[in-house]
Amino acid sequence: MKKNDPSASLRVTPEGYHTSVLLHECIEGLAIKPEGVYVDVTFGGGGHSAAILEKLGKKGKLFAFDQDEDALKNAPDDKRFTLIHANFRAMKRFLRMHNALGVDGILADLGVSSWQFDTAERGFSYRFDGPLDMRMNRFAEKTAATVLNTYSAEALQKMFGEYGEVRNSKTLARAIVDLRANQPFETIADLKVVAEQHRMGETHKYLAQVFQAIRIEVNDELGALKEFLLQSTEVLNEGGRLVVLTFHSLEDRLVKNYIKHGNFEDEPAKDFFGNIKLSLKANNKKPITASEQELKQNSRSRSAKLRIAEKI
Repeated sequence: MKKNDPSASLRVTPEGYHTSVLLHECIEGLAIKPEGVYVDVTFGGGGHSAAILEKLGKKGKLFAFDQDEDALKNAPDDKRFTLIHANFRAMKRFLRMHNALGVDGILADLGVSSWQFDTAERGFSYRFDGPLDMRMNRFAEKTAATVLNTYSAEALQKMFGEYGEVRNSKTLARAIVDLRANQPFETIADLKVVAEQHRMGETHKYLAQVFQAIRIEVNDELGALKEFLLQSTEVLNEGGRLVVLTFHSLEDRLVKNYIKHGNFEDEPAKDFFGNIKLSLKANNKKPITASEQELKQNSRSRSAKLRIAEKI
């Protein structure tokens, strides 16, 4: 795949499962060694994994993670490849099981796949009606309906405010609690009715914020991201690369702070003696974003931010 190839930044995966965003930039950021060991913690449609395998030699290895059983059918038949059906928050444990601690690069694409967004029964998109699900792992107990029907008004307000940056989170939370007293929330249509009644600003943006907040809560996405980042510096070899693609400011802020400071706060982590000890060095001061060409080909790349760091 040539660098100046117009299609180099996009890869459409089997059955249109997903179009990989910033593909060329992600693979370039890994600085792949042909005999190295790499991890794709968000396998999905397999676009990034396929590109990594193209760069690996016969002795190279790639481990991939995905908690969504729908992604398992996309696994390539390649002896160098191992797909682990688990959340990436368990990365270190499973790599230890496979005797693979000490890797040369880790890639995380934190976006929801096109397949998940476009499959109505998964409940991720307000564009369709369907059950209030939103689970990445369909074996998990908590669904979007669980959240809407059992959380207190205060917990809902906090969720909408923190995870969706919904400006009238208190009003929306109170309306949900009042409505469910007579009829529990079961479908996307149920949620859209109350959200549209209380929306502030443009409808689509407001619904996107509401759905994002619920999805993050259902899947504990920020908690999983923190655990993954902490483990990444433990399993990377010196000089190994961490490549993380985010799609909203909450994720990007955590990744930025961890790379810059070694923690999730906006200030350096210090040891008992007040010394600053960092494990990562940022390769790009500002996040890499999609080119105008990629934006035209894939509108979902508009919010993507790519950060690359090296283990020191």
